[in-house]
Amino acid sequence: MIGELLSVRGVRHAALVAPDGQVVAKVGLSDEQTGPELTLVAAGRAVIGSLQTNLKSGGWQELLLDVDGGPVLLTPHGDQILLTAFDEVASLGRIRFAVRRLLGSA
Repeated sequence: MIGELLSVRGVRHAALVAPDGQVVAKVGLSDEQTGPELTLVAAGRAVIGSLQTNLKSGGWQELLLDVDGGPVLLTPHGDQILLTAFDEVASLGRIRFAVRRLLGSA
């Protein structure tokens, strides 16, 4: 399913992560690269949880992290999170469109 994202210009890799931190699916990532990416997902979950508590909001759409390795988009998919790493923030619109199209068809 998420393999389609690699065909989008600018996408470096993607991973679908379960609530317990296990990788459900990944593309473009080796096992050595998966560790640091999971740290981003765990940190993203913590930030989102804190914001939801403080803002008294139940849902969220996405979280963009601009880190040293390049931007990473975290998008909820049920109780899982889709991590999409890409080349530059200028590509965000194209990446968001591709992620929404993918998750809408899932």
